[in-house]
Amino acid sequence: MAVATVTPLPLEPWTPLRRKPLPAGRPREWYVSHNRRLKAMRLAIALLDSGVYLAARADDRTIRATAHELGIHPPSATTCRMVRALIRSSL
Repeated sequence: MAVATVTPLPLEPWTPLRRKPLPAGRPREWYVSHNRRLKAMRLAIALLDSGVYLAARADDRTIRATAHELGIHPPSATTCRMVRALIRSSL
């Protein structure tokens, strides 16, 4: 018989992880795509937290408005497509 346990939430406020420097010596395209993926993940998480669960509801205007609220530079059309792809894959 399986027993479920409930883990209490921590009482400390959330603190972000310490950032590590990116590895040196990679081509510029690698850094651009890496930062684009990070931005897309941050935006996808923010949209999911705000209740946008369908990629069809995450149009470019909604994504850019979310970026503005978070204080992130407006994403390009490519980044917006990546955000919708991440939202689709989250289900």
